[in-house]
Amino acid sequence: MSATDDQHGDPITTVLTWQVRPGHETEFEEWTRGITRCARQFPGNEGVSWLQPEEGNLFHAVLRFADARRLTEWLASPERAEWHARIEDIAGEVSSERQSTTGMETWFSLPGTAVQSPARWKMVLTTFLGAYPCTLLVQWLVTPRTAAWPLPLRAAVFPLILLPLLTYVIMPRLSRLLRLWLYPTPDA
Repeated sequence: MSATDDQHGDPITTVLTWQVRPGHETEFEEWTRGITRCARQFPGNEGVSWLQPEEGNLFHAVLRFADARRLTEWLASPERAEWHARIEDIAGEVSSERQSTTGMETWFSLPGTAVQSPARWKMVLTTFLGAYPCTLLVQWLVTPRTAAWPLPLRAAVFPLILLPLLTYVIMPRLSRLLRLWLYPTPDA
């Protein structure tokens, strides 16, 4: 992230990782619900997601903010500090990774890792490979059946089908299939 990212107000995502002491998982999960409600009310917050715990009782929080300034304000806020004080004895924050995103990177990100997102041209090509067959199917199977519908309703069908299909089914599989190309390992 550079100073110019802050000035342009690009959306930013951060992944926070917590290690929970054994036997305190239920207490920690209750805490996550409270801090999530608090964070969602904070200016500039665009969402909080918690990922399933990994081995070693690692929990990951994915926070999305409108820009880096608002994220920084949340991270330094008295509200967040108060919530963190509540769990000092049961969990500790072990890492955080911040990155500015355009939105498409979330299909290609690897939570809990320091791997950079692929080059944008690779993301565009991979997305095309996933979206084109879906577009063909929707045009072939759905569009003829909705021709009599009002335009706003017809236009809504396409993203309602395409976006969940890409997000939950196609892009995760396609990015796994193309992983070596998307995330080349440097030669030793």
